[in-house]
Amino acid sequence: MPPTEDFNEQEKELFEHHRFTTDPGQGPLRIDKFLMMHIENVSRNKIQQAAAAGCILVNEKPVKQNYKVRPGDVISIVLTEPPRDTEIIPEDIPVDIIYEDNDLMLINKQAGMVVHPAYANFTGTLVNALTFYLRKTSGNDEAQPYLVHRIDKDTSGIILVAKNELAQTRLAKDFFDHSIDRKYTALVWGDMEEDEGSITGKLARSKSNRKIMAVYPEGEKGKHAVTHWKVLQRFGYITMIECVLETGRTHQIRAHMKYIKHPIFNDASYGGDQILKGTTFTKYRQFIKNCFSILPRQALHARSLGLKHPITGEYMHFDSELPDDLKEVVRKWEHYVQHFKE
Repeated sequence: MPPTEDFNEQEKELFEHHRFTTDPGQGPLRIDKFLMMHIENVSRNKIQQAAAAGCILVNEKPVKQNYKVRPGDVISIVLTEPPRDTEIIPEDIPVDIIYEDNDLMLINKQAGMVVHPAYANFTGTLVNALTFYLRKTSGNDEAQPYLVHRIDKDTSGIILVAKNELAQTRLAKDFFDHSIDRKYTALVWGDMEEDEGSITGKLARSKSNRKIMAVYPEGEKGKHAVTHWKVLQRFGYITMIECVLETGRTHQIRAHMKYIKHPIFNDASYGGDQILKGTTFTKYRQFIKNCFSILPRQALHARSLGLKHPITGEYMHFDSELPDDLKEVVRKWEHYVQHFKE
């Protein structure tokens, strides 16, 4: 039985993008007022934050909130996700903080931790833990983390969190513009034919299983998604690869790897929890079973993240070592290839 995931929450983008073209008869009107008239349930403060972050564009150029719209203007805006109705309960849960300053934090998330409370996971999430931490360290009972992206419950690795709305808004635009550099390490079934490649395929919910994503040919439904990969180490029946995300869609790497018939090792939702390559020998089956026991999740780790600091503009890069469960499985495969595989 695959582990349950907060799929509805995972699927949502952490920003929303709006685009308008003004009418030929449009009279002069401040752009903040125009946007408040045209976007449902948006606050003036939200518009102001977007303007300050350079997230309001007119004819592809950033404008301030007092810009007067003109006939035929093409207006686009990236807004951060609206606040949740769910009350966040601060919980004293240990988190591995890689980096922290006044504006952002980078967390090394453990596999098994949901990022945000919702539905079956109202407690024990990363947001519960960070809310407790930020209120304790700042002395501010209103302090809270501001999410800009997520990784799946059973994926480990680096997640970026903003500490204020301005940083969140600017980082949301960077994610929207695909200017955040992210690399993942994965173990996938099979021996990749090439040393590197790219997967392009629109992603949408699977027609047969609404809890997972599927790839649809160009022209059909779905969101554009591109994953670049290269081989790091070959084990014959499985391969360790690096994946670079050009886009950041829900379950992107997992769905893309299944699409090219190399599902992630022990990814129950995408068919990787079966023996897909290898011999029929009992010892080999036991070897795989042992690997699955050591790594009871998909073999996927958010290895590195590079970004331009939302306030200072400085480029920053962070790495995260493979967690112990993945390291141990890699060691077992190295030993297997050296001693047993013919």
